[in-house]
Amino acid sequence: MYDVSTRRRALALVEQGRSLNSVSKETGISRATIRSWQVRVEPLGRHRASPCPRCDGAPRALEDPAAYSYLLGLYLGDGCISRLRRGTYFLRIACADAWPGLIDACAEAMQAMRPANKVFRVQRQGCQYVTCYSNHWPCFFPQHGPGKKHDRKIALEPWQQEIVDAHPWEFVRGLVHSDGCRITNWATRLVHGERKRYEYPRYFFTNLSADITGLFTDTLDKLGVAWKQANRQNISIARKEAVALMDTHVGPKY
Repeated sequence: MYDVSTRRRALALVEQGRSLNSVSKETGISRATIRSWQVRVEPLGRHRASPCPRCDGAPRALEDPAAYSYLLGLYLGDGCISRLRRGTYFLRIACADAWPGLIDACAEAMQAMRPANKVFRVQRQGCQYVTCYSNHWPCFFPQHGPGKKHDRKIALEPWQQEIVDAHPWEFVRGLVHSDGCRITNWATRLVHGERKRYEYPRYFFTNLSADITGLFTDTLDKLGVAWKQANRQNISIARKEAVALMDTHVGPKY
């Protein structure tokens, strides 16, 4: 947990016109963490009770909708909700060990949703399960249900869509961090009779659920990001201007 003075120093560097990437490298703080401080700089306090904003009386707005939008993308990609015998649910999101910054960002977003509940990490071969217990995870993610996501209908509730519309890049980032990647392609072409190799970056998003893929591409359309359907389950983003947008708001996993 970073103190407020550390948070403000990092934000001051960003306000000077520095990129999140350069500030992250200088301070050792992940980009996702600094980005979350731009929404809320004060640490979330821990309380004995953490009322559910969805089922505790009249539904109310989430305290950190940007964090929720990111977590929703992660959940739709690599997350699941399970129920224990005593009735408690636990949210678990699988994050590869290769991306420690992603693991931290996932844990912070999860903690922002249930500040009074402990978020912990369970090591498995090649990955960590970021996990948190709460009776209310189905309230946050009504897409929860029996079976695999690609075998059932996945659609956002109106209140979820409002959050995604207000924080679309966080949603896209969560989806890419779970089921996407940024790679470097290469090709060759003849230039004045000589075959030369050139490289170019592109993003891929892969998901077996046509509904989840549709949520991804619908959001890209609203953001003006050009994409192509590479095959039934793969979305490709390769145009120079589209990749530039993705690099600005998403970037490679870290």
